[in-house]
Amino acid sequence: MSRKLNVHVRVTDAATGQPTPVRMRISAPDGTYLPPLGRPPNFPVGRNEDVGGHVYLNGKRYAYIDGGAEYPLPTGVPLSVEISKGPAYQPIRDTATLGEGQLTLRFAVQQWIDDRWRELVAADGRCHFLTPHSARLEAEAEGLDHVNLLATVQDYQSPDGHSYRVVPNMTAFSGQSPALDRVYVNTHNVHPALGRLGLLNCHRAVFPLTFGHADETDDWSLSDWCDQCHRKGGLVIWCNGYQSCAGIAGGEALVNAVLGKVDAFEVDAADRSTANLPLWYRLLNGGVRLPLSGASGKASNRIALGSVRTLTPGAPKGYAGWVDHVRAGRSVATSGPYLWLSVNDEPFAARVTPARGEPVRVRAEAASVVPFERLEVVANGALVASASPQGELFATAVEAEVNLPDGGWVAARCWGTLKADFYPHGPVFAHTSPVWIEPDGIAPKRRPDAVSAVARDVDGVRNWIESNGRFTDPRRKEHLLALCDAAAARLNDR
Repeated sequence: MSRKLNVHVRVTDAATGQPTPVRMRISAPDGTYLPPLGRPPNFPVGRNEDVGGHVYLNGKRYAYIDGGAEYPLPTGVPLSVEISKGPAYQPIRDTATLGEGQLTLRFAVQQWIDDRWRELVAADGRCHFLTPHSARLEAEAEGLDHVNLLATVQDYQSPDGHSYRVVPNMTAFSGQSPALDRVYVNTHNVHPALGRLGLLNCHRAVFPLTFGHADETDDWSLSDWCDQCHRKGGLVIWCNGYQSCAGIAGGEALVNAVLGKVDAFEVDAADRSTANLPLWYRLLNGGVRLPLSGASGKASNRIALGSVRTLTPGAPKGYAGWVDHVRAGRSVATSGPYLWLSVNDEPFAARVTPARGEPVRVRAEAASVVPFERLEVVANGALVASASPQGELFATAVEAEVNLPDGGWVAARCWGTLKADFYPHGPVFAHTSPVWIEPDGIAPKRRPDAVSAVARDVDGVRNWIESNGRFTDPRRKEHLLALCDAAAARLNDR
């Protein structure tokens, strides 16, 4: 009959031999989860319920450890061991049987990426409710260089019978400096109907954090948030775009995107009934220049930090360099695969200016430890070239000459229909931000169908302001209506 021993489990990086943080699961032969000492075998998985330090995925519980932990483990029985360290490392799936008196287990995780992929900086664009310390541990364990931990307003039902408004992590606000290594605390600003913005890299917090809720008026605007954020050196991310949780279709976030006040469009790990990439393509074809930002949107222990992330070039280094690259459109949103796009031999270009009638040379490359099915190049939303991955590490490349005499955009994407074991929140995908093609340096023509569709959404925002807005100051209503008019005029100025 087996007995339990307190066993020291150590995980090292194969390249350095040093302990490294990982996500880990050890389970008994009957599948029972065996947590390390100090961690519960069961933990809450609801929104804002003790978030951080562990995660629940595919019906399994995992603990984050910093490279070493004590586990009470039975001897003489086969134990299942699962270890992962983000998409740059080969996951470990192993079986271990402890001998009588054995007090240690040792494992080593191995990077598969080469030097060029290693240059890319990985960041989670948005998460909530973790402590900065938990965010740092999970970031290291998921292979993230930076984490944007966003304070957001929450209603808290107290046992005393009262509902309180709380803002987790507001006192940890760090703006342009790390609250802890890798972790930057900024704000998530929300209107229930007009939209949600992540305001990153601000040297001071942007207030109010909300308006338009049941106890608030609509005497503010997302435009004010955008302007304040930019005055404070910040980056404006459109969060939950076109998702029902963010209110009316597009909302004022769309209006501000048309006006150039929004820096990037977020792709997150949330379930959605409507695919948002076709809607993003429509914005691009309507002339709205919006790069991509990847974010997990983690707000509970059901989501892994970094399950969707942003990749950017490695120079300049640091958080400020990551912000600059996202703003410029040198970014990839990915749930795991690494993706590289060069246009006219310029990697991660934001815009190229060929002579009119001259094609551009496009090369896309993808590599992944997670299976994907196709790598594709798209131009103005249409497929122009594709390839299937080869080899154990699922790598491939595709080249094409693309001629856009009236200009437009090109991008690369890869996708699969299966979910990854360690990021099971949705099918595997990666997508670059668009590279804008401007023949003779002239801005591309807009597609009339896309312009009309975006204009209808802008008109829907105007109708909401007229019919549903609650204003105590008429000037605030007029300000919002003027923004809609300015967006409509910009859409139709060419």
